[in-house]
Amino acid sequence: MNLDLRIPMGLMFTFTGAIMTTWGIKTNGDAIYEKSLGINANLWWGLVLLAFGLAMFILGQRSQRRLAKNPPPPEEEGDVRRGH
Repeated sequence: MNLDLRIPMGLMFTFTGAIMTTWGIKTNGDAIYEKSLGINANLWWGLVLLAFGLAMFILGQRSQRRLAKNPPPPEEEGDVRRGH
């Protein structure tokens, strides 16, 4: 199985970013942001996590498609696999 780690990581960060962005939009302008100089940290960090997660997911999908087109050569018996 050749699952790229970026795919589940991307989904996790995208999901977390979507929740934080939604919460930041819902609570925009509330008094809780007075302590942080009026900066809606949930909204901004949610957008950062959303962008990072989407980038990881897209890169992982692209890598999987490339691997499906050009599979690696079969391993010889007795070869020790080191890294990727």
